[in-house]
Amino acid sequence: MVVSLAKGQKVDLTKTNPGIKKVMIGLGWDTNKYDGGNDFDLDSSIFLLDETGKVKDPSDFVFYNNTTGGAGSVVHSGDNLTGQGDGDDEVVYVTLTDVPATVQKITFTVTIHDAESRNQNFGMVSNAFIRIVNDATGEELIRYDLGEDFSIETALVVGELYRHNGEWKFSAIGSGYQGGLAALCKDFGLQVG
Repeated sequence: MVVSLAKGQKVDLTKTNPGIKKVMIGLGWDTNKYDGGNDFDLDSSIFLLDETGKVKDPSDFVFYNNTTGGAGSVVHSGDNLTGQGDGDDEVVYVTLTDVPATVQKITFTVTIHDAESRNQNFGMVSNAFIRIVNDATGEELIRYDLGEDFSIETALVVGELYRHNGEWKFSAIGSGYQGGLAALCKDFGLQVG
C-alpha cells in the first residue's frame, strides 16, 4: 500500500518496511505550455548532509556530472534533458544499508537548468512528484505530489531521507527557492564557481 504524503508530513521508511536495503527514488514532472521557445531542462540533485546540515565533501553532492556519492551508496541515473513522457523523469538509487554513518540526511532537489537566461520558473511546471520504491520488489512505498503552488521559484527542495533513532524516515518538504542550484549549493555549504 502506498503512503501518500502532504507537504510537511513525515513517515517511517525502514521501520514499516523491515529488511529493506535499497530504494529507488523516482522524480517526475511535466512542463506547462509556454511560448518561450526554449527547451525545459529540469535536473535532480542530491545533497548528502552531515549532522550540521552541510555537505562534508564535494563528492557528496550528487547530480548529472557526479552520479555517485556516499561511498557508492547513492547513484543518480543521469540527466533527462526534456522530461517527456509519463512516469519518472530522473531516478536515484539509495542503498540504505551502505550510506556512511556521517550522512544524516539525503536531500532531494529539482532545479531548472539556465532558468534565468531562459526566463523559466516552477510556475511553468506541473505534476511534480517524488516516490520511493522498494528496489527488490518494485513496490511503490511512499509518494509525495507537490501540487501547483510555486510561481517564481527556480529550485525546489522536494523531500529528504533522514536518520532517526537508527531508522530511516522520509519527510515531504516542498520548499521553493529563488537563485536556482547556486542558492541551494550555498545553503548546503558548497562553494560555487
